[in-house]
Amino acid sequence: MNIDSTLHSISIAAIPVLCAITLHEVAHGRVALRFGDRTALAQGRLSLNPLRHVDPIGTVLVPIGLLLIGSPFLFGWAKPVPVDPRYFKHPRRDMAWVAAAGPLSNLVMACLWTVLGGLAAHGLFGVGAASDWLFNMATVGLVANVLLAVFNMLPIPPLDGGRVLVGLLPPAAAYKVAKLEPYGMWIVLGLLYLHVLEFVLTPVVGLLSALIAHVFA
Repeated sequence: MNIDSTLHSISIAAIPVLCAITLHEVAHGRVALRFGDRTALAQGRLSLNPLRHVDPIGTVLVPIGLLLIGSPFLFGWAKPVPVDPRYFKHPRRDMAWVAAAGPLSNLVMACLWTVLGGLAAHGLFGVGAASDWLFNMATVGLVANVLLAVFNMLPIPPLDGGRVLVGLLPPAAAYKVAKLEPYGMWIVLGLLYLHVLEFVLTPVVGLLSALIAHVFA
């Protein structure tokens, strides 16, 4: 991949990936605030300024690295928004809503990017290189947000899906699932190494992306 092609790819992916990652975290903090936890607000983490959420590795190096190696998956992460469930009236239930807010925000963004891509495809922004660039950016926005939503909803703590599962299960079962949290990322890495994640995520992401494109394009 030559330098011009690399810079062009980064220019297409940077905005949608950055928005997908940072707004995901802001959504967690907003819902936590709704349930009484002001921790994220006090630390300035409800800002839409991406610099407040950037993790040098997860927000910059990982997405660019995956882009450069031609990975079928493009994802990353921001600095986690601090959440203190001690402020919640119903800690398990409210924490489940806080966890779900991130992936739900990604699905909303996927729909909005699809609308933008549809407008570009129909010539609303004219024709030519600029319109093609915007359409390609919207396509990345759709796929990146769907991928983040699906990946984060895997039922493995500390992923959002694991925390939602803890909030839904009976207390005894929830306690057993919650005990997996220290090992959760090792489990995810193992599944990634064994290509299990690719086997699971590829059809789900493809189907959901196609459905959103069909409805909103």
